[in-house]
Formats: sequence, C-alpha cells, structure tokens
Amino acid sequence: MIELYYWPTPNGQKIAILLEELEMPYQPFAIDIRKGDQFQPDFLKLSPNNRIPAIVDRVPTDGGEPISLFESGAILLYLAEKHQRLLPTAVRERKTVWEWLFWQVGGLGPMAGQNHHFRGAAPEQIPYAIERYTQETARLYRVLNQQLETREYVAGDYSIADIACYPLDRGPRIAKPSASKIFPTSSGGFIKSKAAPPFSKPTKRAKP
Repeated sequence: MIELYYWPTPNGQKIAILLEELEMPYQPFAIDIRKGDQFQPDFLKLSPNNRIPAIVDRVPTDGGEPISLFESGAILLYLAEKHQRLLPTAVRERKTVWEWLFWQVGGLGPMAGQNHHFRGAAPEQIPYAIERYTQETARLYRVLNQQLETREYVAGDYSIADIACYPLDRGPRIAKPSASKIFPTSSGGFIKSKAAPPFSKPTKRAKP
C-alpha cells in the first residue's frame, strides 16, 4: 500500500497518474497547500522541503521498514523501478527517459510555475519577471513541441517522462486569456493516445 500525500497541482497529479497507470492500491491524503498543511510537523518529516507530493511505501521490496520519498521525479523513478514498468531497461532508451524526466522537473515545471505566479498570482505586476518567465516557458514548450513532432511519446515508448509532462501539457495553465497564443498546446500524440487520467479520483478519495 502506498500513502500519497497530495494536492491536485501538476506535481501532485504526476504521482496520482502513475499510481493509476500501475493499478496500485494507494490511499491519498489531502495536503491543502492553501491552508499551509505543507508546513505541519508531521508532513515535514516526510518532505523537509515543505512541498507536495510525498509518499510512504508500506511494503518496500527489501521487506524492511516503510520508505518515505519526496520530490516528484524521485517518486516517479522509485515507483517505476519497483514495478518494472514505464521505464526501459535498455541503457540507451533508459537514459532518454531520464533526460526528459529531469528536463521536466528541472525546467518546464519550475519555469511554468514561476510564470503562473508572476502573471496571475503575484501581489504586484513586475514586468521584468513576467517577461523573463513568459519567454522561458514559451521556449520550453517549443522544445516539447519539437520533440513530439516526429514521435508519439516524449522519450520513445510511453513512460514516466510522458506522465511528468502531461499535467503541464493539457493546455495553457496560465491565468491570462491570451495564453493560448503564447503557449500552444503540444501537437504530440501522447495526449491523444492515452485516455484522460482521472485527476479528480485521488482528490475525492483523499483523507484530510
């Protein structure tokens, strides 16, 4: 059984999607970041960076004590490796999944988050910050679009790299109506090829 400490942000959705894809039994627990649940001492024991998601694996493969993990990329890798799915075993294909997974967690995710904040949530409009993060997010979407022009999935076969990108690639997630012109939705096929993941399911099941 996996315990998922979750809020329905893109980072939280990644892990929920993977758990659903793996058809693993899991129990989601709501960490309401609007109320500051991520700063509670019990959660900080799991995620010292006070960020969702985090998991606890009650049945690790070594048969020992439960294992906790934080950081979405680390969790995706851990679960894929544990279940030997959605992560290639061949060295060349595996390294490509690593590349695009870390591209998402180190590039698209943080830059899109900063862009969303400065365009739609900051208490004041800072033109330099808006311009910087708008342009960098647009550049990263262009990289993703280019990668998907000639292939169905981001890194070869369907993998955790696609799952990492999916929550940020469902369409513009920016607070301004003009976003669809700035951030075109990816033309790649992996969105079309997979049924829409059940984003609401973990949220409905989550315990406070």
